[in-house]
Parts: sequence; structure tokens; C-alpha cells
Amino acid sequence: MTHSADLRLVDETAVPMLDALFEQSPIGLHLLDTELRVVRINPTTPGAKGMPVDELLGRPAREVYDMIEDEDVEALLTHVLETGEPLREYVLRARLDGDPRHFEATVLRLRGPRGRVLGLAVAVTDVTERERARTRSGVLDAVRAGVGRTLDPTLTGEEFVTAVVPAFADAAIVEVVDAVIRGDDPPLAPLPPDTPLMRTAYRSGSATAPRAHQVGDVHSVPGPTPFTQALTDLRPRVVPLDPAAPWLSADPARAQAITASRAHSLLVVPLTLRDTAIGLISLYRAGPAPAFDAGDQELAAELAAHTALCVDNARRYTREHTVAATVQRQLLPRSPETHTSLEAAYLSVTGVDPGAWYDTIALSSARTALVVGTVAGRALNATAAMGQLRTAVRSLSAFDLPPDELLARLHDTAGQLAAERADLPLGDPLRREALTADCVYAVHDPLTGTCTLATAGRLAPVLVHPDGTVTVPATPAGPRLGTPRDAPFAATEVEVPEGSVLIFTSTPLLTSYLSATSTPLPTSPDRPLQDLCDALVYALPPDLGIGDAAVIVARTRPFPSERCVSWQLAPDPTSVATARHRTAAQLTAWHIDDDTSHETQLIVSELVTNAIRYGSPPLELRLIHDRTLTCEVRDNGDAAPHLHHAGTAEEGGRGLFITSQLAAAWGTRYSSPGKTIWTELTLPDR
Repeated sequence: MTHSADLRLVDETAVPMLDALFEQSPIGLHLLDTELRVVRINPTTPGAKGMPVDELLGRPAREVYDMIEDEDVEALLTHVLETGEPLREYVLRARLDGDPRHFEATVLRLRGPRGRVLGLAVAVTDVTERERARTRSGVLDAVRAGVGRTLDPTLTGEEFVTAVVPAFADAAIVEVVDAVIRGDDPPLAPLPPDTPLMRTAYRSGSATAPRAHQVGDVHSVPGPTPFTQALTDLRPRVVPLDPAAPWLSADPARAQAITASRAHSLLVVPLTLRDTAIGLISLYRAGPAPAFDAGDQELAAELAAHTALCVDNARRYTREHTVAATVQRQLLPRSPETHTSLEAAYLSVTGVDPGAWYDTIALSSARTALVVGTVAGRALNATAAMGQLRTAVRSLSAFDLPPDELLARLHDTAGQLAAERADLPLGDPLRREALTADCVYAVHDPLTGTCTLATAGRLAPVLVHPDGTVTVPATPAGPRLGTPRDAPFAATEVEVPEGSVLIFTSTPLLTSYLSATSTPLPTSPDRPLQDLCDALVYALPPDLGIGDAAVIVARTRPFPSERCVSWQLAPDPTSVATARHRTAAQLTAWHIDDDTSHETQLIVSELVTNAIRYGSPPLELRLIHDRTLTCEVRDNGDAAPHLHHAGTAEEGGRGLFITSQLAAAWGTRYSSPGKTIWTELTLPDR
């Protein structure tokens, strides 16, 4: 057989094969001429279904593909025809007999042997199911990535409706059992009748869509309806929305909203976890959107399972946070103690960190300790550790320790608590949570006009001077409580003029902002301190990101000079009588009653006698008339006095014992050089 005969045989075979391809191919095929008219088309082409093929020949492509939405088909084809650039796997949205479809088109330009453009070849495949699966997968990914980023059950609902509208539904509603919002355990199914639900989220593709309830409304769901049924058997259901459906009469408000929105398909999905009913998701489709099907119902069940878990996590956090906040309120002082020379107010910025604490402690000699600290951790664990450390600070402050020494001992206490935590059973999650804390401890002395402070960690106070200038005392940061002590604690003494404002905060961000802001704080002495606290909160930028913070705002006031006297005493036994006489005269001038005056004179006698016998000159006696009557005797000796219980045959040794019985409190305060023995007597009018 010759070569030409072979070619004729090939041609004779190719033509029937081409005919068979057009007749049998499951892919839509057709050829267009240079005028974009149909030259040949097969029956499976989307535009040819249900129509004789002969009726489509010669018709423009725009008429054959008039079901395509949102695309100019003729422009796409013209671009390929003019440029020769093929269009590959291009997805087009269409609608056939009211049913939305997706088609994937590939368009090639055809050229003859001499390069003449003959027309276009078009292959079209129905990829509706593939695109629906892709859309469902995208919705599932969006819900998994976007829902549950917060521990707020109401925000969780907002995250859900944002993820599914309009990608999966035209409108979405999330309703959660009201008790779950407050942190209570969700009820077992079936949900009792008239159980209140809160609408936590609503989103619609239409800005004018009507609503049966506003977000935040608390209401019960009338029944029987698909909503109550879903909360009973905990099963999702697809419901065609027929205006004549009898169940619509049970919930007129919802029925009116459904009718007005022209929704035609409803997918009700319960939010459930371990046979409990957490809430309900309602998804609607309206207008040209297809009705929900079995695949949509399966996807919605997965979306609801993830959302229910997120809502339950938020519920658990809410309950734990509520318990922690309740415990914290019991552990923290409700209001600052009143001090003659220091006016203080407590302030919580955006709520209270469960591990943060503040305190003002009255010390001897009209001094005041100011404490702010924060324990790392969350909820009850941080609150419990905070309570332990606050109690330890209060106990240590009774010993009149300098700030640096007090923090050193508090560091030891925190180390013991951390060691106890590390010895918990292996299965206890608290064992893996390190106990660390920051703390600042300061002592304000109005008689010297100074504030001595020390810090553990990054906390530092802000000092606002009477002229409005702001400074941060340069205090060396000691090691954080609960961490290895790699450096000593150091105390810093700063001058605090009368009328200054001290701000102690549990977050360094607030300290940095206050020290860097150019806006002066309105610290007028005539302005109420609570107004100053409010002004401080109002001035904070919303994007500062300080989170929760505990704050003490304290304003210094002058101590009345007439309520403090001191005398230098000679190291001679005759000074005892002199001290008694001067004390009696001063107490008379202060209108102190005779009983208190007599007790004070006796205490002065004993303290001056001890200072003469066992101390070193110079000697000084000081009386302070404040919330209590304070008597101090200072000398340069460093020998520590101790309480002695003298025997019945001993003539001496009872001085300090007598003093301790007469005074409400007494102690020793060391300084450089020397020491001060002090006592406090409660005044009758106090």
C-alpha cells in the first residue's frame, strides 16, 4: 500500500472518530468560527441539553451560553481569538433551570496549515460538585481558624457568623443558653421548656434583612418548632421554608422575619457537647441560593461541633474567672486605709488581673507602706499565690523591715512556695506552672518627706511633682520573686515634696506611658483623688494594650508640725525625769486624757532608762500625735532589746515587759547608725 493510500485510510478513519468524539464525549465540546458562531456542538454541552443540536448551529456563542453569570463570555472568547493565548480550566458560574452550577472551560484558538485562524475549540466540564466541596472545605477551614480566638462566648458567636456568611449561608444566627453565658454548666438534653437563650450573634448578606430579636436579647424558643426539636434530640435538620408550614404559627416573630427575608431553606444545628445543649445555630438561604442538602447538613454539624467546643471553653474560662475574681475581691482591701499624710485610692484599669494585688499598710511613726505586685499565671492559681504573697508582705511589714530586706525575705517565701508547687504529683498541671511574681514595696515617711522603695522584677512607681513634671525613680530592679536570686535587692530613697502624686502599677507598660506622655496630669491638690483616677483612665489610649492593671494613686499631704515634737536628751539618769515632765506637758497641750498620759509617761521612763543603760548617745525622744500616740526613743547603739520575764525575786528587768503590756504595739526599727524603739497607744477618740 502506498503512502497516499495510507493517508486516505487515516482520513477515512479520523472523520468517524471525530464524529464519535462529539457524540459520545461526556465533556461539552463545540467549535466556533471567527465570528464566534457555533460550527459544531455535542449534546452534552451545557447550552445544548434538551435542545436539538441542529438548532444551535450558526448561533452566536453569547446565545448558547446565556446562562453564564457575572462573566462576559464573548469578551473571554474574543481575547483568545485575537491573542492566541489559551484559556485553561477557567471556572464559570451559571444557572440552569434555576439551579446554580459551575463549569470549567478550556478554550483554544485553531489555525490552518498556512497559519490562517479558523476559529476556537471549547471544552466545558460540569464541576459543580467539586466547587461545592471546595467551598465547604473553605468554610470549614475558616471556622476552624477564625472561631475560638477569644475566650468570650458572645464573641465566639460573632466569629462564627462572620466565617459562614456569605460563603455558606445568606444569614446566620447563634443563640446560647443564657446560663452558659454566665459560666454555669449546660443543661442535659432535652432542653427544658422556656429555657432562656441569648442571641449572641447575627449576620446577613442583606443590610435590610428583618430580625425577630436583636443581638443581646434573652428569650425562650416557642415550640414545637424545628428549633425546639433540635434542642430536644440534638440532631441537625434541613427545613424547607413553606409559608404555610404549621410550625411557623408557634413563633410569630420568627415567622414574620423569615417571610420578609424571602428565605426558602433553613438549616438548624444544635450546639451540643457530651449530651448537653449549649445553644443553637440557624442558617438561612434566600433568593437564588440553592436549598441546603445532605452535604451541607453534614458540614454544618462539623462547624457546630467546633463552635460548641469553643463556647464551652469560653464558658469554663468565664466560670473560672468569675470564681477567681470573687476570691480576689475577698483577698484584696476594699478601700485604702486613711492616713494623715497620705491620701490613696485604688484603681483597676480594664478589670483586675487575678494575680495582681495592691495594699497600703499603716506603719509606725506616721509612715505608710505602699505595695503593688502581680503573680504570673491565670485565674485561681494566680489568685491563690497572690493571696499568699500579700499575706506574707503584711506579716513582714509588722517587723519594720527596710524595703530591700523585706523583699529579700519575701523572695525566700516565694521560693518555698515554688518548691512546694514543684513537689506536687506529676499529673497535677500546676506542677508545670512556675511561680513567679513582680513586686514593688515603698515606705513613705511624711516627717522626712522621703519615700524609700525597692523592687522585685520590672515594676517601678511614677512620681508626679506638684508642678506636673513626671519622673520614674531610678531603682535597681531586683530578681523576680520565685526565680534564682542572682543579685541583691537594693533600696532607693527619693524626695517626695508635699502635694506630689505617686502612681504604683502592676504593669510596666502603664509606667512607660505615664513617664513618656507629654500631656500633664491634672494633680491639683484641690481636685478629689477619685477624679484624678478617672482622668488617668480617660487619658489612656485605647491601643496601649496594657491589659488588666492594678494601680495605687497616692497624694502626699503635709503632716501637721504641731503634732510632732522631739527632744535631745543627755545620757544621764536625770534625763528620765526631764523626759517625763516634757511628755506630760505636751500631752496636756494635745488634750490627751490623764490615763493615757500616765501610761505614756511610764513608757517614756522605761524606754529612756534602757537607752541610757544599754544604748549609745546621742539620745532623742519623739512624740507623734497621729491615728495613735507614738512614742520613740532613738540612740546610736545597735544592741537589740528583748522582752524579759523577770523572776519574783528580781528587782529589775521588767521595763520592756511593762511597756509591751501598756502599748497596743511596739517594735524596733534600725537605721544607720543606731536604732529606734517605738510604741503605739490607742487614743480614746480613735
